[in-house]
Amino acid sequence: MQRVAQDWLVLDLTHGSGAALGITTGLQFLPLLLFSLWGGAIADRYPKRTILMITQAIAGGLALILGLLALTGTVQIWHVYALAFALGLVTVVDNPTRQTFAVEMVGKADMPNAIALNSAVFNLGRIAGPAVAGLVISAVGTPAAFLVNAASYAAVIIGLKLMRPSELSPAERAPRARGQLREALAYVRARPNLWSLMVLVFFVATFGMNFQVTNALMSRLVYHTGAGAFGLGSTVFAAGALAGALLAARRKHPGARLLLTTAFTFGALEVLSALMPSFWMFLAVLFPIGVVLLTFTTAANSATQLGTTGEMRGRVMGLYLLVFLGGAPLGSPLVGWVGQAFGPRVSLIAGGAISAAAAVAVAVMLSRSLGVRVRDHLRPDRLLKQAA
Repeated sequence: MQRVAQDWLVLDLTHGSGAALGITTGLQFLPLLLFSLWGGAIADRYPKRTILMITQAIAGGLALILGLLALTGTVQIWHVYALAFALGLVTVVDNPTRQTFAVEMVGKADMPNAIALNSAVFNLGRIAGPAVAGLVISAVGTPAAFLVNAASYAAVIIGLKLMRPSELSPAERAPRARGQLREALAYVRARPNLWSLMVLVFFVATFGMNFQVTNALMSRLVYHTGAGAFGLGSTVFAAGALAGALLAARRKHPGARLLLTTAFTFGALEVLSALMPSFWMFLAVLFPIGVVLLTFTTAANSATQLGTTGEMRGRVMGLYLLVFLGGAPLGSPLVGWVGQAFGPRVSLIAGGAISAAAAVAVAVMLSRSLGVRVRDHLRPDRLLKQAA
């Protein structure tokens, strides 16, 4: 709701400026690119439940401030820029803390299922949130969407407060010391299963996961549909992602084969979507893309946390979120430029090809680093068969 209302407010204040919209998004993601490792260090150093109560209260306060500014008619574009950047700073600490707090709630054995179910809830929000925001904005106005969002944080804080600390399984906290970020980088560098996974996540997330851009370009420039059809495409993709998250909840121990298979299959399906002759066929491919992509991202998250000790988990997840989200300021403009210069189909083909090639390259690196025989798993027909 916050994102839809914020975008709508920016367009209203700037009379439809796409550049202002891009600046707002960039400012919200910039702190993730700059400070993710420090956010992970904070998650390792302090009680996670307390951190989450603080970050959620601040995020709710930022939504309330923007809502009141919009309600009183005093909001200006620089207010939106500043509050978007501030929310990004909060997210830097909140994201790794929230990801690693799942382990403390359910224990390590059930962590993959908890992460997958969390992804399912997240994608339910992606389906319902924009629709609810649209209804609220249409019925009551943009300020109401911010105020409803601000009020919703109370439920999160109350839920955290009602938890019974005695039933949590907190990890040993890292003491304050110099060189903790270097320690995290050295920890990952010494473990091929972690650094190869992060290389794969970086290429898939940066060059393949740009559907907010490519779906809009395909809908508008290739299939010449309206805004309603574009929204339908986003819903179909999110529904596939929800199905993928629910399927991922069935897996206890995601392995390298699953990660490589889903990354390669995702790239192949993305290339296939670019070749679809009609909008409805394009939609038909978006659903399995959502399934495979969420299976991949959920497995990558689980594998990263399972492969990390408790005292290092926050910093490693900070690095994971850096490679997962930090490439967005690079990938999205690049994909948009390729789509504008060479056509949206080319941008989809390029993103899919890079993702598939990254899966093959990481498989080769793993085979050399770990001595694992993966040659048979690199055949495209075998990978697609395994995914099916």
